[in-house]
Amino acid sequence: MNLNTQILFAAILGVVFGFLLNAFPETAFVEHSLYGLGILSSIFIGLLKMLLIPLIFSSIVVGVSNLQAGGQFGRVWKITVLCCLTTTTLALILGLACAHLFEVGKGVDIAMFQTQMQNHQTPDTLTPASFLTNFIQNTLINPFKAFSDGNVLAVVIFALLVGAALVKGGDKFAQVRSISHQFFEIMMLLVGWVMKLAPLGIFALLAKLLATEDISVLSRLAEFALVVTGTTIFHGLVVLPTLLWIFGRMDPITFFKGTRAALITAFATSSSSATMPLSMKCAQENLGVRPQIVGFVVPIGTQLNMDGTALYEAAAALFIANLMGLDLSITQQIIVCLVAMIASLGAPGIPSAGMVTMIMVLQSVGLPAEAIAILLPIDRLLDTVRTVVNVQGDMMISVVVDRHASESTTDQG
Repeated sequence: MNLNTQILFAAILGVVFGFLLNAFPETAFVEHSLYGLGILSSIFIGLLKMLLIPLIFSSIVVGVSNLQAGGQFGRVWKITVLCCLTTTTLALILGLACAHLFEVGKGVDIAMFQTQMQNHQTPDTLTPASFLTNFIQNTLINPFKAFSDGNVLAVVIFALLVGAALVKGGDKFAQVRSISHQFFEIMMLLVGWVMKLAPLGIFALLAKLLATEDISVLSRLAEFALVVTGTTIFHGLVVLPTLLWIFGRMDPITFFKGTRAALITAFATSSSSATMPLSMKCAQENLGVRPQIVGFVVPIGTQLNMDGTALYEAAAALFIANLMGLDLSITQQIIVCLVAMIASLGAPGIPSAGMVTMIMVLQSVGLPAEAIAILLPIDRLLDTVRTVVNVQGDMMISVVVDRHASESTTDQG
């Protein structure tokens, strides 16, 4: 039984066990069960928190340092980064807009995490000037303090600077770059180990959630799943093809026919990294993108271009806040967008990687990391859809970059 099947069975068993505990409250068995479930869930969440900072740091350093190829392409990497930021920003705006439009999560208050929320302070009174001041004071700090305090934004900024230094230094820092790649591989190995415990953690979190909360939360969860899935599909079928047609001058039908094999593989594996070789093959052989462009854009896009992940995490943060009866201010929603974008840049291309980086988004506005338990029943299903959009975006950007880089070469000639 593979991990995906184990997670599915664990989710089903957790729901069933949670229902049983909910049906027989205030008994010794339920009390002991909740204690045991609390230990299991704490271990799982604790391991995810433990890996979060080093994973984000190493992932961003490696992703930025890979831009060293920009020394050869110049215009190519600039267009690539611009395309990634543009499509991710559009996905974030679309995700938040639909979450507001359909008011996902409103009307049901979750009491399970109220203890963690007692010390939450909303920055509603912050002016833009004070927000900028606080942002600078809380991010441009000693990186070792940021690591020890779990200050994710400060770690991210430091990682971006380190990655940029590795790019600037070139071959002089080749050994450091090699070490950073190896450290990232170590972190991926540790994530793989933790994910082996995911069935137990998911079982415990879901059982505890359903044993202590109103069952009506499931209907809200189904509504959220439909909204996010529909929004993600809209982004993949309307927004990205429109950008492709305008800036890449390619018929969307031709694009989908040429990339069908990669998109199906992405849906089946929920891994943009595993699909990357096939994505490169489809872009080069079926879409006519030059090999040197494909070899640069698709690997970088796999690291930097995560439209589906960014859309999901921004909408999920608003959904959880609504479930807890917390109205996020405009300032907090801006923070969610920025952190979701950064988290999507650092999300490894493996199944359910968003579950790790989702903690980063929740904590950025004071929401408890344990709240990911609410999303676990639907995470794997949504992961398939958002991975398809992530992979689609990588190949689409390669077409746009190839066209503009070709025009630049022609103009210079």
